[in-house]
Amino acid sequence: MEKIKGLINAPFTPFYSNGEVNYQPIEKYIKLLINNGLKGVFINGSSGEGYMLTDEERMRLAEKWVEYSPKDFKVIVHVGSTCVKSSQVLAQHAQQIGAFGIGAMASPFPKVGRIEELVKYCEEIASGAPSLPFYFYHIPAFNGVYLSMLALLQAVDGRIDNFAGIKYTYQSLYEYNQCRLYKNGKYDMLHGQDETILPCLAMGGAQGGIGGTTNYNGRNLVGIIQAWEKGDLEKARELQNFSQEVINVIVKYRGNIVGGKRIMKLIGLDLGPNRTPFQNITDQEEQQLKKDLEAINFFERCNKFPQ
Repeated sequence: MEKIKGLINAPFTPFYSNGEVNYQPIEKYIKLLINNGLKGVFINGSSGEGYMLTDEERMRLAEKWVEYSPKDFKVIVHVGSTCVKSSQVLAQHAQQIGAFGIGAMASPFPKVGRIEELVKYCEEIASGAPSLPFYFYHIPAFNGVYLSMLALLQAVDGRIDNFAGIKYTYQSLYEYNQCRLYKNGKYDMLHGQDETILPCLAMGGAQGGIGGTTNYNGRNLVGIIQAWEKGDLEKARELQNFSQEVINVIVKYRGNIVGGKRIMKLIGLDLGPNRTPFQNITDQEEQQLKKDLEAINFFERCNKFPQ
């Protein structure tokens, strides 16, 4: 099964001011991402407010992302849901429209407490699209599922044929590396923390990853990998440290989903508000966010639109 090389972006879902999904910016959005070195998208996940979307909206979004993406631009569809039957329908749809792959995080309710429960959840969802690679999205901060990912790989091995790997969004670099080493790298371990790309590269991982701050800071995050491959450790360090400065800013504004989405407006792609229950940034907060970004010279270094 193909392993992803390079960074995949987790895009925001565009909304109109009335809260309805706005499909119009997607084509321009894709061009922005490609121009800054991103290799694909992981749609309808946490950055995309996937759990606040209806199944119909999720399917329409998937159709638009696939329609506008060039052939070599990978579209992975997050199909996780609190209802496994919905996940299977979303997975089937992703396969029908020609998506590259599917993924799912553990349901936030009911909370999974055992490996076998998680394996069964993945198994039923993955069966909806047997010809597509399935990635488990490990983000325990969102759903409280702090199970061993190494144990998950051992349990799915030989049981879920299209299990491709894990989007690993957690701070245990030790566990990430143990999963990466399992059976000589059998599974694709997609790095999911933009703030720790460089240390994972040093351990031999992060050849492929899925990021959220890649929406507006992708050219610097891609640059970390490029500098590492060239043997320019000082440049890689500088880019990683700058990327952490960007994250230090967004955590002051309710994180990537809220603060990061507003940054897209500041760089020229207004994707609208967040859906309830997210608390949107006020105009006053937006002004301060811009000042904070200017203080680190962000706008000279951020993602740029194609000329």
